[in-house]
Amino acid sequence: MAGFLDLGKRRKRHKNKGYRKFAHIILLATTPAFADDLPRPLTPDDFIAVDPAQAKLGQLLFYDRILSGNRNIACSTCHHPDLGTADGLSLGIGEGGEGLGPQRTAGTGDNRIRKRIPRNAPGLWNLGAKDLHTIFHDGRLSVANTYENGFNSPAEEWLPEGLDNLLAAQAIFPLVAQFEMAGNPKENEIAGAIHQRMDHAWPILADRIRHIPAYAEGFAAAYPHISRAKDITIADIANALSAFMIWEWTSTDSPFDAFLAGDQNALNTRQKQGLDLFYGRANCSTCHSGPLMTDQQFHALGLPPFGPGRTRRFDPMVRDVGRMGESDALEDAYAFKTPMLRNVALTAPYGHNGAYPTLEGIVRHHLNPLQSLDNWTRETAALPDVPWLAAIDFMVWQDSREMARQRAAVQLQPIALSDTEVDDIIAFLHALTGETANTDRLGVPTSVPSGLPVDPRISN
Repeated sequence: MAGFLDLGKRRKRHKNKGYRKFAHIILLATTPAFADDLPRPLTPDDFIAVDPAQAKLGQLLFYDRILSGNRNIACSTCHHPDLGTADGLSLGIGEGGEGLGPQRTAGTGDNRIRKRIPRNAPGLWNLGAKDLHTIFHDGRLSVANTYENGFNSPAEEWLPEGLDNLLAAQAIFPLVAQFEMAGNPKENEIAGAIHQRMDHAWPILADRIRHIPAYAEGFAAAYPHISRAKDITIADIANALSAFMIWEWTSTDSPFDAFLAGDQNALNTRQKQGLDLFYGRANCSTCHSGPLMTDQQFHALGLPPFGPGRTRRFDPMVRDVGRMGESDALEDAYAFKTPMLRNVALTAPYGHNGAYPTLEGIVRHHLNPLQSLDNWTRETAALPDVPWLAAIDFMVWQDSREMARQRAAVQLQPIALSDTEVDDIIAFLHALTGETANTDRLGVPTSVPSGLPVDPRISN
């Protein structure tokens, strides 16, 4: 801790014993009881360096609906800056929906949605961290050489070559997900291609970008290996998207980071008490560890289940088996990846399925999962009304054996905290919000090269 070490140096320079005694008292009063477990602060050096020209190109792509099968939804639709880079819903409304955020509806007629997005749209903060090696709630994308292409991914050996980093690899999957951005069979050429094999759709999307002059010129200017439109590949598009997300949503200036760097006044008394609990008796840091505040591992918390879920291939049950769907290992059943926590106060609702609309709800669930599961009601979920899917939304609760399996898998033991202590933890979580988190860097463009509509700002 730089601040603590500096204080120690200052004490050595003073020969006055009274001062040394006073300084020692101050040090004890301001240092958390579990200071040895505190991580170092995040700094820009923890993140992948980004070329500004590539980030600007990625900004246009991120807000351009040209990358969706039916040209009606953009990355920003489910990851909007005015909603903390998420969508404010428990389970998103993807292809076929209308509107933004909590006001988004499920569409009408033949264009209406056919399925809710199975999991909560996560925030995009700090996904360019160099130490990040696993992405998605179930970890189905990770840095590995499983298929000799640098990644273990749903595309397996068909993953495109030339992806710069893990975030670039992630960026191409929503584009070919039927219920997220691709659309339904027979609606467009992208949806048709992915039902043969997902990698068949990516060249079609790249071809769309090649035929827009502003994009062709932008890529040629930003990437040395591109000299003409036909050189642009889906990997180049993904790399530009990742450059934008890293540029726009890298956050290292929270009060917590300032405190870790030595500013003892960066946290107020309540936040320091919450920090003490987080890294101490509440056991939060057991999983939310290290500078990124995640162990990047998977844990079964018994969150209240709902929605279509994601399960193993050929499993007909409406449920979400979590990590087991990727690993096929029974010990991974109902376990989900520990999320990073910078700017967590901006990204409600919480949990892999957005089961809790508030920080208090998700904190109390961690403290007593089974009790919270018993007390949870379906009205708690932020689910836009979709009458034709209502029979599926809470079907899993009718399966007593499945619910018993989910309860038995819970790995957390109850921890008793007072209401005041819970409030302290919540105060600490608010101290993880970056000072510039709500400040635009590139922001939302007024227009995009395709000429398609841009998702507007959302008034709060």
